Amino acid sequence: MFRSEYADVPAVELPIHDAVLARAAEFGDELALVDGTDGTTLTYTQVDRFHRSIAAGLAEAGVRKGDVLALHSPNTVAFPLAFYAATRAGASVTTVHPLATPEEFAKQLRDSAARWIVTVSPLLEAARRAAELAGGVEEIFVCDSAPGHRSLADMLASTAPEPVVDIDPVEDIAALPYSSGTTALPKGVMLTHRQIATNLAQLEPAVPTGPGDRILAVLPFFHIYGLTALMNAPLRNGAAVVVLPRFELESFLAAIENHRITGLYVAPPIVLALAKHPAVAKYDLSSLKYIISAAAPLDANLAAACSQRLGLPPVGQAYGMTELSPGTHVVPVRDMATAPPGTVGKLIAGTEMRIVSLDDPDKDLGIGEAGEILIRGPQVMKGYLGRPDDTAAMIDQDGWLHTGDVGYVDDGGWLFVVDRVKELIKYKGFQVAPAELEALLLTHPDIADAAVVGEYNEDNNEVPHAYVVRQRTAPDLSQSEVLMYVAERVAPYKRVRIVTFIDAVPRAASGKILRRELRGRS
Repeated sequence: MFRSEYADVPAVELPIHDAVLARAAEFGDELALVDGTDGTTLTYTQVDRFHRSIAAGLAEAGVRKGDVLALHSPNTVAFPLAFYAATRAGASVTTVHPLATPEEFAKQLRDSAARWIVTVSPLLEAARRAAELAGGVEEIFVCDSAPGHRSLADMLASTAPEPVVDIDPVEDIAALPYSSGTTALPKGVMLTHRQIATNLAQLEPAVPTGPGDRILAVLPFFHIYGLTALMNAPLRNGAAVVVLPRFELESFLAAIENHRITGLYVAPPIVLALAKHPAVAKYDLSSLKYIISAAAPLDANLAAACSQRLGLPPVGQAYGMTELSPGTHVVPVRDMATAPPGTVGKLIAGTEMRIVSLDDPDKDLGIGEAGEILIRGPQVMKGYLGRPDDTAAMIDQDGWLHTGDVGYVDDGGWLFVVDRVKELIKYKGFQVAPAELEALLLTHPDIADAAVVGEYNEDNNEVPHAYVVRQRTAPDLSQSEVLMYVAERVAPYKRVRIVTFIDAVPRAASGKILRRELRGRS
């Protein structure tokens, strides 16, 4: 068993809004949130006061403890206000990809039993259609303004009393993001207030932030990585968060220069752009002190090229998953210059790990031996919503979460992730379940069978590659037809990017697709 070299941290027995904003009065007029596009700013005093007013407005509208509120928005300065207001009103927040199709959104609404939606006016039609398909949604609020809908902005003037809700941080669900886990279709990950808040405390010794630090939030808040690293963690410690709604290279670089960003949390495609794109040379990025990449594997050579170009310590990596609130490993900021290339870091405080044999899961492996990564700690999820069997398959009776990732630990305690047992594809950090795409492909009348695997393209992004068996009656089915069929039915990040036609999908006697054989053909 591997244990963290950091001292244990006590569990944070607070609702997430209090765990993050407990020091808001102390930070007072320090900048908390900055809109990187229009310059709107909110101080810590304003964030604290505004989210309480919105919580009162939500409670007045009927939001109660035990409700689920779907937060459907790109990154804005209103996103944290909506999140903390909802949890203060007693709701659990299920975060929704802003590019989800109405059908995908409706599935999440039904599965989570969400009664309320908070969205933004440009996404309102998709939210309305999703609510119509799902049923059970009582009201759709907007962060900005839209005719016929109550606005969170209007709630800032609410005179209703602030709700006083008895929240049990140990049992009550703060966030309900959706993850595919190791297999199959997306499932609601139940993360309690204590699990998320404690994970923040676990991460602090390795990646400290405070007043004077400026963090650029370009990765989405709806993803657990963004929610933790770019929203909760910096706001807990008095840093300023500069918010961008999406990644566009020029506006991203301009934000670093104009707002004197000190810390970047990114995914590998952004590291690639920083390492190679000519536009980088036009901007002053000298304020940066460190870059951390997570959400997908980062090639060591690419990390080195990025750091050399920017004159920074090597890009550090972090490791975790939605089911782990999400962090378990990170390269500490103080060790970035000396950490071995390619490592995803060391265990954070209060976290234990085992590496077990792929052939014999009861056999623990030692230094330098690659096996499946198992994690135990206070950040392990409560479980999958309404799916006790899936939960039991993920977390064993001794509390070990089976990540589905393959890795090894060197003699310095550094973890290296080398493969995945699981079949999940990570496209720019977003999870794509092959089973979901395979099920969709099989609805095409001209497709007899299909399998989907991940393949890295020339930009070092893992993309869905579909291997398709044509029906005998459709020998002329083309790649473009297949690509279009999928693109019209899923969010952009889930689209199949490559199609190869084959005579038969290789399968084991059990019927399981032999994906390794397909990857070998790539």
